[in-house]
Amino acid sequence: MSYEFLMASAIGVLVAGGIYLALRARTFQVVLGLTLISYAVNLFLFASGRLVVGSPPIWDKAVSEYTDPLPQALVLTAIVITFGMTAFVVILALRSFLETGSDHVDGDTVPCDTQDGMADGDSPP
Repeated sequence: MSYEFLMASAIGVLVAGGIYLALRARTFQVVLGLTLISYAVNLFLFASGRLVVGSPPIWDKAVSEYTDPLPQALVLTAIVITFGMTAFVVILALRSFLETGSDHVDGDTVPCDTQDGMADGDSPP
């Protein structure tokens, strides 16, 4: 089995799951979907540097084949940026939930929802 097929399959699964979750009506699922999509982009950037197993990331006279270090640096930078943006979006979602009492992203206020377990009029914890 080739590494290219494995990476392409992993990227496809991450994008499909990310799109499914991003289209949900809840903020936490949307945040998880965007995170999965960012992981797929990171894998795509990493795979763009040629998938060579056991080769050094820097050119050497003794080794004829090497891996491009630029995509690796881009992925490291993207991981840091993704972590910061995910933390920011989680705080925004938490603030929105605390102010509106609902975590729906479409703007509709739904004070009790059967999925939350608060359909009997119980107050949120």
